[in-house]
Amino acid sequence: MAEPQHVPVLLEESLEYLNVRPGGVVVDATLGFAGHSSAIARKLGAKGRLICFDRDEQAMAKAKARLEALAEELGAESEGGMPTVEYVARPFSEIAEVIRPGELDGLLADFGVSSMQLGEAHRGFSFRAEGPLDMRMDPRSELTAEQVVNQADEEDLANLIYEFGEERRSRRIARAVVRARPISTTAELARVISAVAPSMKGDKIHPATRTFQALRIRVNDELGEIQSLLKSAGSLLKPGGRVVLISFHSLEDRLVKDSFRASAKAGVLKILTKKPVVAKEQEALRNPRSRSAKLRAAEKV
Repeated sequence: MAEPQHVPVLLEESLEYLNVRPGGVVVDATLGFAGHSSAIARKLGAKGRLICFDRDEQAMAKAKARLEALAEELGAESEGGMPTVEYVARPFSEIAEVIRPGELDGLLADFGVSSMQLGEAHRGFSFRAEGPLDMRMDPRSELTAEQVVNQADEEDLANLIYEFGEERRSRRIARAVVRARPISTTAELARVISAVAPSMKGDKIHPATRTFQALRIRVNDELGEIQSLLKSAGSLLKPGGRVVLISFHSLEDRLVKDSFRASAKAGVLKILTKKPVVAKEQEALRNPRSRSAKLRAAEKV
């Protein structure tokens, strides 16, 4: 089954927990193709303010065109209207440099790599199409997956794949990668991995999935980015403001869960989701990407 393009995951649940109200101020920390932002904009109305972060300027340009089209549509309606939209071409780890303390009614982040990025072979995120080993969410950044694959020593590479990919066969994979160097394309790397770590009985994912995840996390410092956002989130919200975060693997979800618990213990946030919210069966069938999504939400005390 082909993956649906640009479909926001857990959209209904995100809007419910954000509790967006007309005239509010909301940050979408991961704009992507503006799937979540488009729905938020409809609820904010003409007096609202939507602030969109994305370090991928290519994605932001496409999202901006989509939101401009939405503005024309909403401008023709007698009620509602389009909120003021601001675009910030920076990583969401820098949110505290842009947003003042106590400014936000809502903050949303979807930590998954977008289907748009996965679908563009030249970005090097996916092993399903031949492309360069790139994986940079911000094409301006220096480190690429090709550099990691071809320059890291075997032990460091194995540790990286084990820690960030949660791949039990990390040492076997790292050894094979080092022997096969130089490796320059996604398909080439996927073949090397598949040859030494084929799918095991019951596996529902491609053998290269966890290794590609590990490389992507390393190239984009994804866990460090999330930690920075979590440190800032509580202080940026107004009392009653809400933060909604969507994770796609256990490393991300654990960071969010632990941060929310610490903030709740400190009396800063009230946790709204005792357990992570997952996709309903209908969404999981329609959008395979949503099957691994976990949503957690909290409210500023």
